[in-house]
Amino acid sequence: MKARKVEIMDTTLRDGEQTSGVSFSASEKLTLAKLLLEELRVDRIEIASARVSEGEFESVRQITDWAKDSGHLDRIEVLTFVDNGLSIEWMQKAGATVQNLLTKGSLNHLTHQLKKSPEQHFKDIAKVIKQGDEVGIATNVYLEDWSNGMRHSADYVFEFLDFLSTQKVKRILLPDTLGVLTHEEAFRFLDEILKRYPDQHFDFHGHNDYDLSVANVMEALKAGCHGLHLTVNGMGERAGNAPLASVVAVINDFMPHIEIAVDESALFKVSKLVSAFTGFGIPANKPIVGDNVFTQTAGIHADGDNKKNLYFNDLLPERFGRKRKYALGKTSGKANIQKNLQELGLTLNDEELKKVTQRIIELGDKKEKVTKEDLPYIISDVLDSNTYQQKVIVKSYVLTHSKGLKPSTTVAVEIEGESHEENAQGDGQFDAFMNALRKVYKSRKLELPKLIDYAVRIPPGSNSDALCETVITWQNNGKDFTTRGLDSDQTVSAIKATEKMLNII
Repeated sequence: MKARKVEIMDTTLRDGEQTSGVSFSASEKLTLAKLLLEELRVDRIEIASARVSEGEFESVRQITDWAKDSGHLDRIEVLTFVDNGLSIEWMQKAGATVQNLLTKGSLNHLTHQLKKSPEQHFKDIAKVIKQGDEVGIATNVYLEDWSNGMRHSADYVFEFLDFLSTQKVKRILLPDTLGVLTHEEAFRFLDEILKRYPDQHFDFHGHNDYDLSVANVMEALKAGCHGLHLTVNGMGERAGNAPLASVVAVINDFMPHIEIAVDESALFKVSKLVSAFTGFGIPANKPIVGDNVFTQTAGIHADGDNKKNLYFNDLLPERFGRKRKYALGKTSGKANIQKNLQELGLTLNDEELKKVTQRIIELGDKKEKVTKEDLPYIISDVLDSNTYQQKVIVKSYVLTHSKGLKPSTTVAVEIEGESHEENAQGDGQFDAFMNALRKVYKSRKLELPKLIDYAVRIPPGSNSDALCETVITWQNNGKDFTTRGLDSDQTVSAIKATEKMLNII
């Protein structure tokens, strides 16, 4: 069976801008318009509402100037109003040639908002369509609140569609304005309309108030609709619109009889740019574009991926310009760590891997987030601990820091099975810790090495706050040596480095 071509109209720049607190600048709109049409390859874009502001006018003018030179002008659409030609004049000045005329798709809206009869409304609409046609502006018509119109005043909707069938209209746009449709209704309403008006082009415009927008889009396509209205990241008023990325993936994977022009490999890039421009964050678990959706956390899943990709589905990250990741945490297991080691080009034997896994689990239990970039530091710390026999254990310590008082530390140390406890003050918490430690060793008639360098760093490229590494250089009997400590707390990592020094000497 030959695939049926369906148009994708992106309305991020118009309906998506109705997201609370979101507004694009003229240059941002132009940048996104170019990306949407030329890289993502959507069929059409709705970029603004007529007569909103001077800034909106300027953004439309910039986009239409570019679109005219690039041959895309007929793919640029503007929301207009039944206002006796004022929107038409605005469009002419802005250089736009396709209007999406907002009309009333339910008797409830018509009666209570416009306070007009259907005949009066249709007459006003016909006038605007004619005015547009006379100056070369093509017309698509929105039936606002169409879904409630079908539920409560279907006779009015069909009367309206009968009227539109006599007009010079390119497309009829059917919005679920309040996001109230169930998937059964989406199919039933559209199926009835498409059978009744086989020569008309119908678009479906879904909202996501019940999280049903993608399901409703699928049913609209099954019913035979010719176009879909979508937004990047599902942006839009209230709970937003049907999300572009999810719909594209669903069509490509589950609806082989539908053909769309969208290049799915550009979805993630556009998603990130829209998020950056708007400050509207993408939930980490949002399908296709969220940070976590291609991240395996459970070790059993990573192990399964090693064994014939048992936990893969058709949503391969490479399709969307992304890569699969394996999280490091208390549920990771050795398989996750192995995957990350492979990316870093590192290998460990089974015993070393077991110890590194245990350390990551310990960090996970403390709710610390570990990244791939932290791994070399963890490996260094764990393997470094194996180079000496632990005879000295820092059993406990209390670090205090109060305004107007010198920092102090109480430390309990076990040396070859014998416990010692001392208290001291210092210029900082670690200095106080070292002073208390010197008291312990002085009681045993021993001297500590001299601290000659102290450096703190986080793993390069790490985007977590899980770890910092303290590297301390000591001088003992004229020789220098270095120890490292790793912890989420800077002072604690220095204490761990010191404990290693105590065992080495």
